[in-house]
Amino acid sequence: MTIEIHSPSLVQRLTTRIATGQFHDADELIEKALDALDEHAVASSATETGAVVLAALQASPYPDIDLTPPRVRVANVREVVL
Repeated sequence: MTIEIHSPSLVQRLTTRIATGQFHDADELIEKALDALDEHAVASSATETGAVVLAALQASPYPDIDLTPPRVRVANVREVVL
C-alpha cells in the first residue's frame, strides 16, 4: 500500500519525529498514532457517557419538565435515623 501525504507541514512533522529518534520509521509512527486513537476512543466512550447524557438532558427543549423520578415510600420498611 502506498500512502501519499499532501500537506508539507505534516511531512515536516513526520520527518522531525523520525529524525529525533522517537520513531524508527513512518510505519512505527503511524502504528503508535492509531493505537493512541484506539485507546482514546475506548477511554472516551467509558468516561464521557454520563457527561453526554447529562448534557443532552440539560439541553432539553422542554426545561419546565421535571425529570426527577418521584420518591415513593415503601410499606413495611422502618425509618432509619443516622
